[in-house]
Amino acid sequence: MMRALMLAALVGLVAALVTWTRPGATDRATDPVVIQVLDNGFHTDIAVPRAALERRGGPLARAVQVLAPGDWILIGWGDAKFYVDQRPISDRLPDGARAFLHPGNRSVLMLAPRRDDPRLAYGEDSAALTLSRVRFERLAARVEASLDLSKGRPRIAAMRPGDDARFFASRETFSILHLCNHWTAGVLNAGGVAIRPVPAITSGEVIRSVRAAERARKLDRPPLRD
Repeated sequence: MMRALMLAALVGLVAALVTWTRPGATDRATDPVVIQVLDNGFHTDIAVPRAALERRGGPLARAVQVLAPGDWILIGWGDAKFYVDQRPISDRLPDGARAFLHPGNRSVLMLAPRRDDPRLAYGEDSAALTLSRVRFERLAARVEASLDLSKGRPRIAAMRPGDDARFFASRETFSILHLCNHWTAGVLNAGGVAIRPVPAITSGEVIRSVRAAERARKLDRPPLRD
């Protein structure tokens, strides 16, 4: 009897964690900024208009200003070594295990300029999200909060040969409890997207949350005037 009760409690706890949703802040989409969330099948990046980032000023804008030309900025986050490495995944499995299981791994914030619509080259799935200026400011502030500013300004920690992306040192740590998609979900949540923190381990869940938020925004539009 006791085992059955304990099993039922465990099942209930797992179900609660899986369905737990962190709501996002709400407001009207005034002075909107349209961003894109990109999914390559296992990792998500956020594509943001460069002008919107530079206009707000601050450390994130200064980091963007050192990048090569491009109207869009891809923003991503991950382990400082595994994320930057471009070798085939089969060659990086031991390092992947290290990134997942070792606590306190250093991480980096990727900023990558794109001249054209980033969806054209990403190759997999994407979802648009329209943010009010207030929500966009909250989202950008959450990205900025990830930067390591211990030396007074954003610091480039890594680059890839032949790639315009720059990887800035982050103050956050990477582990199986705080993966790249968790980070993206947290950034989107700061911008008003309701997320389910546990399922957000997958890129597909992040995209689902963005699409749900955009559908809700469209349904909440004020009526058109004659």
